[in-house]
Amino acid sequence: MSYSVQNIRNVCLLGHSGSGKTALIESLLYMTGAIDRMGKCADGNTVCDYDQEEIKRQISITTSVAPLEYKGCKINVLDTPGGFDFSGEVMQALTVADAAIIVCSAKDGISVGLEKAWKYCEERDMPRFIYISKTDEENSDYNATFDALRERFGNKIAPVVVPIWDENKKVTGIIDVLNKRAYEMQNGKRVEIDIPEGKEEVITEFNDALKESVAETSEEFMDKFFSGEDFTYVEMIQGLRQGVRELSLFPVLCGSAVNTMGSLMLMDNIVELMPNPAEGNMRKGVAPDGTKEEFAVAPGGVPCAFVFKTVSDQYGKYSFIKVLSGNITSDLTLVDARTGNNEKLGRLYIMRGKKAEEVKELSCGDIGAIGKMEKVKTGDTLCDARKVISLAAIPFAEPNYSVAISPKTRGQEDKVAQGLNRLNEEDPSFNVVNNAETHQMVLYAAGDIQVDVLVSKLKSRFNVETELKTPRVPYREKIRKTVSKQGRHKKQTGGSGQFGDVWIRFEPNFDQEEMVFAEEVFGGSVPKNFFPAVEKGLREACVHGPLAGYPVVNLKAVLYDGSYHPVDSSEIAFKTAAQLAYKAAMPEANPVLLEPVGELKVTVPDSYMGDVIGDLNKRRGRVMGMTPTDNGDQVIEAEVPMAEMTSYAIDLRAMTQSRGSFTFHFVRYEDCPPMAQAKAIEAAKAMAEE
Repeated sequence: MSYSVQNIRNVCLLGHSGSGKTALIESLLYMTGAIDRMGKCADGNTVCDYDQEEIKRQISITTSVAPLEYKGCKINVLDTPGGFDFSGEVMQALTVADAAIIVCSAKDGISVGLEKAWKYCEERDMPRFIYISKTDEENSDYNATFDALRERFGNKIAPVVVPIWDENKKVTGIIDVLNKRAYEMQNGKRVEIDIPEGKEEVITEFNDALKESVAETSEEFMDKFFSGEDFTYVEMIQGLRQGVRELSLFPVLCGSAVNTMGSLMLMDNIVELMPNPAEGNMRKGVAPDGTKEEFAVAPGGVPCAFVFKTVSDQYGKYSFIKVLSGNITSDLTLVDARTGNNEKLGRLYIMRGKKAEEVKELSCGDIGAIGKMEKVKTGDTLCDARKVISLAAIPFAEPNYSVAISPKTRGQEDKVAQGLNRLNEEDPSFNVVNNAETHQMVLYAAGDIQVDVLVSKLKSRFNVETELKTPRVPYREKIRKTVSKQGRHKKQTGGSGQFGDVWIRFEPNFDQEEMVFAEEVFGGSVPKNFFPAVEKGLREACVHGPLAGYPVVNLKAVLYDGSYHPVDSSEIAFKTAAQLAYKAAMPEANPVLLEPVGELKVTVPDSYMGDVIGDLNKRRGRVMGMTPTDNGDQVIEAEVPMAEMTSYAIDLRAMTQSRGSFTFHFVRYEDCPPMAQAKAIEAAKAMAEE
């Protein structure tokens, strides 16, 4: 069935890992008849956590889509992972959702995951609900959680659904605050009950709090509220809807996914209060001529869709799309704005977890998938040739946790590279760099859990086992004093011999990193035709320095004398002689190791400043300055040697309870202090022996 844009809601679930997002979706699917029995994460049979890795780890790793139909509306619910290593998946969901539900557990209150989810929504001006889960479990405290939310976010927090407790503090039902009605679950069905004795005061208190929130949505309502007049039901709904759209009000709901309490009420409020795709935020787009323009969701426009996710598994490749304009049918030909190529669309599907149901068309505002689009990537915009526009890319965070990855069995390097390439199509939040200098394949990810999942998938999907190591640091070497040495190569065997003899002066040259070759030969002691051979020999020798075998930089080599033999001299002989002079001179030229230093920018809440700066000092970092941000965080700028940064992604997470983030980029090479130099030389020797 095709839905008009007014009757579609695209909602993503955000929140800390373990807050109950996947279980909540199970209860919504069950209550709307989309599934006939509820799965559990522990049993590995939920709709949204279907990947082998998710079942094994009992956490969500990827964003999955669960459409459901309720009261003539289609609600596309996007279940996002709560683990911080998988924030790339959250970014994909936020790109196509028009509103968010932040799930927080009544047992944990305000978690880091809730703070991050709130921040993501703030950055995107995204309307949001807060859903307090697990209200009926032991050690849960709805009131403490609600009070913490009010304290943190003020009167914008509007209570719409609250639980009913018995004298043992056990939650038995829920109250619809707006309509002052009470419900409980009986045999899996929602049944209206009389308001329990002594609860009228609680309802009035929450109803007043709700009115206070509604009053803040307009001047007119504010005047009415202060003059003591009551709002009508229509005014309350109007105020709530407007407040949600304008971000002046954030409804708080609650329930228990396990016994489906509160699930219908949540869907009622999604349908009533959340914006449809046409009322969602404008997207930024770029036309082929480079002009920027706003892009609004329009049912009457020419066809256009955004690819926000790619899944390629044993069943085939699916490109998940949100239709932003017009309707899309299979066999339609659209232009991929990234490549400019025409792409004929494959079959269209509505995805529910891993189940694909084929459909003839996807209407404006809806979310679905196209099968077998081999050349289409995540982040591509598919549009009509009459209006080509490229929508803003998905803002993935820069991956900063690096490990060197290699196959356990030699000769399977290509298999690892191909496997990672395929996995990268699905998850563009990590990247792989082949470092020619250190001869390692380096994997950059968000953290160790993401790396662990990738390694696991390489084994299960591509049948290749890998091992991880700390990436090698690309040191350099240079000399600090001028030394002149002779290089003499003389070899006499039967027949013609080999003869080359050079005197070369090696001096520091700080103007240029690459070796500079010059000659000051007088009287033809070395013929001109051998100069290129001398230079070539030196360039090849510079790749390995005297201390630890790292490339030598900032070097000037001057050929100033030598001798030759009219018969036995050859290019190879002079090349060898030059290398002998290099080997003799380098140890005497006061060599020193150079280490790469990077610019680090760490964003942390104020309260962690002391710990972070103390830790940077231990890493030989130099703090260059601090800048406060608009939301109360601090950006610490520092210069830190790369060798000290290998585990920083995980250490910073531990120091700041996952609240800190950072970027790190190479800036220059600096002399290595003696202690660090000794350590690096030791490591290089061990590696050479290996």
